[in-house]
Amino acid sequence: MAQEKKFVVEVEKAKEATGGRPSVGPVYRDVLAKDGFRPPAAGIESCWDVFRVSVEKYPRNNMLGEREIVNGKAGGYVWLTYEDVYDIVSKVGASIRSCGVKQGARCGIYGANCVKWVVSMQACNAHGLYCVPLYDTLGAGAVEYIICHAEISITFVEETKIPEVLKTFPNTMKYLKTLVSFGKVTAEQKKAAENFGLALYSWDQFLQLGKNEHFDLPTKKKTDICTIMYTSGTTGDPKGVMISHESILSIISAQNQSLESMNDQFSEKDVFFSYLPLAHIFDRVIEEVFISTGASIGFWRGDIKLLIEDLRELKPTVFCAVPRVLDRIYSGLVEKTSSAGFVKNALFNLAYSYKLRNMNKGYKHAEAAPIFDKIVFSKVKEGLGGNVRVILSGAAPLATYVETFLRVVSCAHVLQGYGLTETCAGSFVSKPDELAMIGTVGPPLPNVDVCLESVPEMGYDALSSTPCGEICIRGNVLFSGYYKREDLTREVLVDGWFHTGDIGEWQPDGSMKIIDRKKNIFKLSQGEYVSVENLENIYSRVSGIDSIWIYGNSYESFLVAVVNPNEKFLVHWAEENGLTANFSTLCENPKAKAFILEELTKTGKEKKLKGFELIKDVHLDPIPFDMDRDLLTPTFKKKRDKFLKYYQNVIDSLYKRVKEAI
Repeated sequence: MAQEKKFVVEVEKAKEATGGRPSVGPVYRDVLAKDGFRPPAAGIESCWDVFRVSVEKYPRNNMLGEREIVNGKAGGYVWLTYEDVYDIVSKVGASIRSCGVKQGARCGIYGANCVKWVVSMQACNAHGLYCVPLYDTLGAGAVEYIICHAEISITFVEETKIPEVLKTFPNTMKYLKTLVSFGKVTAEQKKAAENFGLALYSWDQFLQLGKNEHFDLPTKKKTDICTIMYTSGTTGDPKGVMISHESILSIISAQNQSLESMNDQFSEKDVFFSYLPLAHIFDRVIEEVFISTGASIGFWRGDIKLLIEDLRELKPTVFCAVPRVLDRIYSGLVEKTSSAGFVKNALFNLAYSYKLRNMNKGYKHAEAAPIFDKIVFSKVKEGLGGNVRVILSGAAPLATYVETFLRVVSCAHVLQGYGLTETCAGSFVSKPDELAMIGTVGPPLPNVDVCLESVPEMGYDALSSTPCGEICIRGNVLFSGYYKREDLTREVLVDGWFHTGDIGEWQPDGSMKIIDRKKNIFKLSQGEYVSVENLENIYSRVSGIDSIWIYGNSYESFLVAVVNPNEKFLVHWAEENGLTANFSTLCENPKAKAFILEELTKTGKEKKLKGFELIKDVHLDPIPFDMDRDLLTPTFKKKRDKFLKYYQNVIDSLYKRVKEAI
């Protein structure tokens, strides 16, 4: 019998529970790092050095590109080389310094990904400023909070966002002294800014400020803070996660080492499609990796409806996505094939089964069905531009069926990763052509140590035969603390270990499966603990629903839920049952509620859930959970306190109805 592959090595023994502290499983790291972690390349002390070295190595390579717009129509991508970008960064840096901004000051960047976003970021790196991204999905309240909390003195801003920043005055006038538009400014905006003592410049005006001045670049250390990333957070005010240059350099080094071991490293020939927000660590770190290899980065136009069109024009080699985007691609492909006619649909299904069977036998995806790749799956590849060889998913769990489908039909490596802002994005990444890793986030990257800590109150034991517990991470990649919040830092950083709050389960090969979230646990009135995220994952498998929020508390003995039903599914059910109504009216229909509740109960019983884990009543909301109502974070995590506030009356009436029926 073939020996099972093992991708991790044990570096420290397990510890039994002592002195009120829970037991901890063995410490593991990637086998590539069994003799120690690889340091960053010699002479590289900061993210500025990463860029500077690439400018020296690849001066004429295309670095940053955007689509040319002529008479309102989008043409091809127009590129700036590494040398071009360096020249603009030098001018921006000189202008920043001529405003009196010095090393260690905080510089905001507010807007969608674009060339000027990266240029502003590199100017921060050059002059030792803390780059503080502002989410382009956040309203004025959060922008105001971050400007004041981080004491931001200068901000670069997308032209359309200038009004949002001006709305924060006079509350931010103590800190914000300079505002630079990525485009133009109007006379009215200039006048409004002057009233608050704010210097407001168009991009072209700003570039002239430092024209005749020279400023030496300050010396930078690995431990210096590179960026403060505010995580939207599922509760309370955003937290400012301080990330050092060392953290980002550690990720670049580990990513390169991991890819080298697979003979699939990124190179100067790679093209990356930038559309996930640079205000998130996931995209920021990936772009740093590509800059380190001299690759090209092309930006989207900022419109989700035009995303696929931009993708096809750019023809990237690497595509990063969040599950919501990949879910849309999956649904589109399934719909296309099922409506393609009997013969084409039958051929697709035959090709899919044949290729998946061969991949399960151990064939690499490129060798599993080359003829079917050519005649069937090449159309899927063309839909993503034709050159994609790696699809990387992060920020939330990717459904197993979506991952399996894309691994077969995309003709690319589909890899799922896991990390947090506090761990500088990627801490685990699955391996190409390892089908056993589907549904997991793979083994750790070769720059971290990982262990599981038991969570007795949830029944998770790090020392059991199937070890599970809270994922704890150690290494140079960790954040330097929460800005101005040492109390919160102490809560999660204990003896050098970062406690992620996520519950993981080690797989026999050393990959990690995320199974739960520690904080989303509450006690019902009969004393039973409920792990709500785990339940939501189980109930989400019901084909008739798009999303579910489950609620319970320690004053009640049962659970209720708010559900976004799937419109097609519910309308089809209604037609079959002689009900004629639009989707919104259907959601209010007691028969529809009873039907969805029945489907949820069926799934709960199939998955052997306990009686108290079954949902007793539901409310159907036709409007998908969204950021507009402040129910979701920009990475689509549920803000549970906001859900409760928004649906409080609904929850009260659900509880009342169930009790009356008992």
